[in-house]
Amino acid sequence: SVQRAQGAFGDWSALPVRERADIMRRAAELMEHDCAELSGYCIHEAGKTLRDSVADVREAVDFCRYYAEQAELLLNRSGDPPAPRGVVLCISPWNFPVAIFTGQICAALVTGNTVLAKPAEQTTLTGLRVMQIFHRAGVPPAVLQSLLGPGEPVGEQLLPDRRVAAVMFTGSTAVARYIARSLADRDGARAPLIAETGGQNAMVVDSTALLEKVVDDVIASGFNSAGQRCSALRLLFVQEEIAESLIAMLVGAMLELRIGDPRDPATDVGPIIDGEALAGLQRHAGYMETAGRLLYGCDLGDETGSGHYFAPALYELEDIDRLPREVFGPIVHLIRYRADELHTLPGIINST
Repeated sequence: SVQRAQGAFGDWSALPVRERADIMRRAAELMEHDCAELSGYCIHEAGKTLRDSVADVREAVDFCRYYAEQAELLLNRSGDPPAPRGVVLCISPWNFPVAIFTGQICAALVTGNTVLAKPAEQTTLTGLRVMQIFHRAGVPPAVLQSLLGPGEPVGEQLLPDRRVAAVMFTGSTAVARYIARSLADRDGARAPLIAETGGQNAMVVDSTALLEKVVDDVIASGFNSAGQRCSALRLLFVQEEIAESLIAMLVGAMLELRIGDPRDPATDVGPIIDGEALAGLQRHAGYMETAGRLLYGCDLGDETGSGHYFAPALYELEDIDRLPREVFGPIVHLIRYRADELHTLPGIINST
């Protein structure tokens, strides 16, 4: 695959930027046309709800058009096209199997690189369907190739290969560090790593906030996609004067959440991606029995008996140290603060 991608690099990188950008725009049009089908793949493989699946596809469409325009803007500003690097390895996650997969591929392709694309094991079919769309749009098969299977053997085989000129990765911080070390150990020029990893995303709510709006945002950020996205809310800092009122409203909103089959349009929260991820959330719930206080946990209905479901939960913590790492699921951790502590919160959050 690497040799084939390297062989295709010359012709693809020589193609005018505007022609490559037009191919990306055609891919966007095809994705819009096939939105229902792509959404179905997201529901089937990733367990995303209908709403979240459609949003995933729409974000992928935006990526195609955005990167096409950015490549042309760079050309217009400098008069010269962006310099491609060569063969780019793209490793994407399962939680945005269309959007992130597309964004990595499109950014690399439109700037003249050839791509080896590694979709997540859990969403292989979705990744292959997206690649078919790029090929239909005009990307030659040798320019965009797929790598299927577990991530570890792919990394062991390709990361030491000096023909891989750059790596794009979205996933855990631990894996990103492994990739960085592997690239650093290679001889010759350093291959760049573009990595998006996890973190403790926080919301700070002071006494001036409109609580109805806060509740909408907490529910959307903390529980949509079953909390399985790197932008999901993990820590909710609330000024102590309004904490009880906000908690009461949040619990009321959580009572309305429907957890179940993602194929049902009425479902708000679908399943966890797999048994391993579910077990991790269950371990965290056990840890929270002593490290925190459960304010409310949703009930799982009868339709969740088959599948990997975890009930959305709201916990209260005394301080941020009780949450040592990101918990990738529908769990929000609330911490109260005094008004005179507000100025210290950015530093506390950034320290994570």
